Amino acid sequence: MNEESILSTEQPKEINLRAEITRYTRNWYWFVLGILICFLAAFLYLRYTTPVYQTSAELLVKDDKKGGATDAMQTFQDLDIFNSTKNVDNEIRVLKSKSLLLRALRLLPNLQPGQFVEGNIRTSEVYGENQPFIIKLDTLNEDSLLKSEETGELRLSLNKSKNSFAIQQKGRTAQEYSFGQLIKQPFGRFRVYANPKYKAQPNDNIILQFRNLAQYANLYAEKMNISVSDKQTSTIILTVKDAVPYRAEDIINKLIEVYNQDAINDKNVTSQNTIRFIDDRLRTLVGELSGVERQVSEFKQKNAVTDITSDVTQYFTQTQGLYQKLEEAKLQSGILGSLQSYINKPGNAHNMVPSSMGIEDPTLNSLIQTFNELQLKRQQTLATVEPENLIIKNLEKSIDNIRKSIAENIRNLQKGVAVAQGQVKHDYGQFQSKIKTVPAVERQLLEIQREQGIKQSIYQYLLQKKEESLISLAATVSNSRIIDDTASGRIPVSPKKGLVYLGAFLLGLLIPFGVIYAGDLLNDKVRLQKDILSRTNIPILGEIMHAKSDDELVVKENTRTPISEMFRLIRSNLKFAVSGKEDKVIIVTSSMSGEGKTFFCTNLGASLVLSGKKVVLLEFDLRKPKLLKGLGLTSSKGISNFVIDKGLNPLSLTQPVSSLKGLDVVGAGPIPPNPSELLLSERIFELFDALKHKYDHIIIDSPPVGQVSDAFTLGIFAHLSVYVVRYNYTFKEQLNIVQDIYNNKKLNNLMIVLNDAKPKNSYGYGYGYGYGYGYGVEPAPKRHFSKLFQRFLKR
Repeated sequence: MNEESILSTEQPKEINLRAEITRYTRNWYWFVLGILICFLAAFLYLRYTTPVYQTSAELLVKDDKKGGATDAMQTFQDLDIFNSTKNVDNEIRVLKSKSLLLRALRLLPNLQPGQFVEGNIRTSEVYGENQPFIIKLDTLNEDSLLKSEETGELRLSLNKSKNSFAIQQKGRTAQEYSFGQLIKQPFGRFRVYANPKYKAQPNDNIILQFRNLAQYANLYAEKMNISVSDKQTSTIILTVKDAVPYRAEDIINKLIEVYNQDAINDKNVTSQNTIRFIDDRLRTLVGELSGVERQVSEFKQKNAVTDITSDVTQYFTQTQGLYQKLEEAKLQSGILGSLQSYINKPGNAHNMVPSSMGIEDPTLNSLIQTFNELQLKRQQTLATVEPENLIIKNLEKSIDNIRKSIAENIRNLQKGVAVAQGQVKHDYGQFQSKIKTVPAVERQLLEIQREQGIKQSIYQYLLQKKEESLISLAATVSNSRIIDDTASGRIPVSPKKGLVYLGAFLLGLLIPFGVIYAGDLLNDKVRLQKDILSRTNIPILGEIMHAKSDDELVVKENTRTPISEMFRLIRSNLKFAVSGKEDKVIIVTSSMSGEGKTFFCTNLGASLVLSGKKVVLLEFDLRKPKLLKGLGLTSSKGISNFVIDKGLNPLSLTQPVSSLKGLDVVGAGPIPPNPSELLLSERIFELFDALKHKYDHIIIDSPPVGQVSDAFTLGIFAHLSVYVVRYNYTFKEQLNIVQDIYNNKKLNNLMIVLNDAKPKNSYGYGYGYGYGYGYGVEPAPKRHFSKLFQRFLKR
């Protein structure tokens, strides 16, 4: 069998998940400790961290675009100023405005100043009825609070009598005040009263923090979230995360109140401005309407019209009447002319005058009647008397006088009829001209009346809208209503207890995992067998587990310990490695001191002795000899003496190990000044030749090759070379040394032995570790957790 045959495993091609898990479960106690520490830290964090609660309110905004509530002024849709629709996005911007929030904060008396109760670890803010003191502000200059962070912070503490208190400001001496006393500070004046609902104690430290509300509004706005619950609705949700839930509820309620009041004020301002505008316009219209009405009156007076239609009818009626009068005047003039001719005709001197024939003049009719009566009386008198009779003469004289009167009266009537006829003609002509001018007058009058009608309609419309505005002003309601009252959650949103403990649990697992992983990643020493397999192709002879005792010799007769079984396994592997070749001389070396060369040499020799071989151990580490000391032996003469003193016999240098028959040791002797040159002496050859005849195996404990070259000098005597690599001690970079030795064959039949193996160095596979552990020894009974738990319950 060749050297490569002892390699029971190859470099793993894939990740061994079980081995990776085992790698961490071996350190389970670190994970348990990490979880406990993180749970403790989480408990302290939850205990002393101020909880933050979420306060929310749901607001329905009247938005026509998203099915909001019907506006109260929809009954006046023709008046656009009352039909302005509300956009939810705009209302969100209004609610988010810092000026609106600032106005709401100024209306909360318990907000200024803030009161904090100082504890041993945590300082908590109290609000409302829970505040220790009632603060009445007289004056406050908020701008001065921005000059220094310490300006508005005062520390109050009750005196033992509880009737007074002391105020201390940073950098100043404490001053005592009584309750209700006016306190003057650079930033303002105020009075302090005790809150009867809060039982303050003299040892309580209360901190008053006077705030600049403009700055506080900016900070509080960052904690407030205003959003739309659904794009299809006009519902706005206001949420605030605050350590004091009652304060958050008051702020949200006051913010909504100020917002609604602003909406009402805006509507009232619109209505009031509308009423004011209508009143001003009505006053103007009254003057303009009066002017137009006066113009209509003057136009009618000027043109002697009232109503064009009725006037035209009247004109036609009057014209017809005038025409009739004109014809009557002509008739009367003809009659009067006929009467005049009849009266003036000489032959009709004693004839009776015909009637006036429609002339209704009483004087003329009376004269004609008298004249006819006298004529009739004359004719009757002539029947009895002579014409020359005096009676007849008197009657004729009277008739002649009356005839003259009639003629005079007819002339006068003719003049009157002529004048009346002329006037009728004149009036008739005027009415005829008026009838001709009626279209132009009617057009002008219609224009004036059209202007009058427009102003009258505007006047009536404004009067109507004034009444509507007055109704709107009386019935103004807000643009929104609360559909879900402001409420705070009972469970804090921060910190979340379950999440914190879950995070602590995960962190408790992650930290040890990270430390172990980082430690492995940054560890530059050989930790696992795969570290060797990944860097070298040198055969591995076996593993040696960690020795729990300080005894240098662990392989003894009748011992069945795991470590002794490992050396027996290495002994067997050694036989397979040489495969019929000579293995008398074995040299053991390493990269540096402390890797366990001497320990390995001692127990390998003991293992060979137990197989019936005679073995001698050579302490060739002339610079730091440890072999004899580890076995509890001393020697005045050793290898260095043998090289110098040619009279010494090689076999005289050997010392038997009393605890194990067949195992001898040759010490190094005094430390020489030139050990490297000493090993080149021919006496070394003589030493090996003499020992080969007596012993079956010679094991050389040589110095580390990573520090001195003595092992290479001694390598010429060795048939088999063992390179000891110690877990968690040998540097990975030092494996390059052994690989170079193997590649260049600087040592014969080089193999590696892994020393000081512990459970954490196992990767799920290996050579000697675990093989034969407890073999033939009754294992300890396993104690299952379930059985232990049942026993515990039975107690």
